[in-house]
Amino acid sequence: MLTNSDGKPWTSDGFRASWRKACAAAGVVGVTFNDTRGTAVTRLALAGATEAEIATITGHSLRDVRSIMDAHYLARDPALGDSAITKLERRK
Repeated sequence: MLTNSDGKPWTSDGFRASWRKACAAAGVVGVTFNDTRGTAVTRLALAGATEAEIATITGHSLRDVRSIMDAHYLARDPALGDSAITKLERRK
């Protein structure tokens, strides 16, 4: 899916070095690539994607998707609470 400038798959070291350079150029501090994957899990879930769809896109297992949603991200997202209340009100 991701290829380097030679059109070949990234090596771990090559990706890590390029990630560091991109973060430095953008002024981003303290963010890892895995942080962006976790954020993707949250955003996809909020957009209505299923756990299976999310796992397919992010490369996580279903178990990891559930764990991320449960432990780190969705429990803190106020948009989910708002969505739940809206659904409840529509059902009345």
